[in-house]
Amino acid sequence: MDKRVKKVGILTAGGLAPCLSSAVGYLIDEYTKTAPEVEIIGYVNGYMGLLKGQSVAVTPEVRRHALYLTEHGGSPIGNSRVKLTNVKDCVKRGLVAEGQDPQKVAADQLVKDGVDVLHTIGGDDTNTAAADLAAYLAKHGYGLTVVGLPKTIDNDVYPIRQSLGAWTAAEEGAAFFANVVKENTANPRMLIVHEVMGRNCGWLTAATAVAYRKRMDGLHYLPAFGLTREREEVHAVYVPEMAFDVHAEAARLRGVMDRNDCVNIFVSEGACVEAIIAELEAKGEAVPRDAFGHPRLDKVNVGGWFAKQFGEMLGAEKTMVQKSGYFSRAAAPIDQDKELIQACARKAVECALAGVGGVVGEDEDRGGELRACEFPRIKGGKPFDIGVAWFRGLLEAIGQPAGVKVAVKH
Repeated sequence: MDKRVKKVGILTAGGLAPCLSSAVGYLIDEYTKTAPEVEIIGYVNGYMGLLKGQSVAVTPEVRRHALYLTEHGGSPIGNSRVKLTNVKDCVKRGLVAEGQDPQKVAADQLVKDGVDVLHTIGGDDTNTAAADLAAYLAKHGYGLTVVGLPKTIDNDVYPIRQSLGAWTAAEEGAAFFANVVKENTANPRMLIVHEVMGRNCGWLTAATAVAYRKRMDGLHYLPAFGLTREREEVHAVYVPEMAFDVHAEAARLRGVMDRNDCVNIFVSEGACVEAIIAELEAKGEAVPRDAFGHPRLDKVNVGGWFAKQFGEMLGAEKTMVQKSGYFSRAAAPIDQDKELIQACARKAVECALAGVGGVVGEDEDRGGELRACEFPRIKGGKPFDIGVAWFRGLLEAIGQPAGVKVAVKH
């Protein structure tokens, strides 16, 4: 063990994912097993707590029962969306005083707290912030190691093969829609739009559709009494990486509506978002953005746009938009994710004790090796490859044309 490591800080940040509580639990458990003398604290509400100097201690009782955290979703220490390099936003929110550099405030707080290693658990924004902080610490000689874990249900972080919690989010989204789809029996000519999280990447939408159809494989239907798989099928999947002919799709789906009295669409929250924003701005409507410069997708309302466009063209009597994001992202992880989270936590502790910084995950550029990927290589917005066999198979199974691959801005 690197004897310089006496105290470790943990923070979770960004949106929720079905891995945060488990990742904290596995980190605490691993330190307790391999380096029990290392003190651990958790910063409250992510980078906000770090800037404010608010933390909670990991007590002996928490160490003994750390794996209880793997039974839960959410984050036991809380999240926030704070970008340390967005000085104006940090000042506006009262996190630092006018004239202060948030990165220096954060670095000084870590030194004040005696932290030797900071574990950041978050998505591309969180780990980009961690990369910026790590660079600042190195440049100014703070001698502190930052080791991140890749959390995002979008599964869109370079060069990480599989981000923590994404598998669970897909399964939970499938479970969510398994109930929602029954609404097509509440009204004739029903259009249901299932909006799935995924700003730049369609992986989660596609994986959720596949998981949902697998659930259908285990059910029995009774066509003689009107209960058919066709009514509950996924009839279309739209992701940010794929361009399609709206009118051709509307004609195809009109046929589905006429045959089944309903249409079920799965759409990523970032699908066609640039076109929708352009349409809104042309009408003089401003689209607000968050601290990271991302358009507020709740204001863009992609699902509502799809419901309006297709609802009119399909002659739907009623349209419904249901969003599974908050349901899926707050879940406790399934076993498949737990195994990956635990493996990453174990490697993260190993790297921390050895003084090796980076974001721990399966490095796609190195054959999927589990390692600390260097911070300069970490970047969000990795697009989903719509040419992969399992996605092509999905589209073929539901009778949807493959569409045209489009470039996605990162």
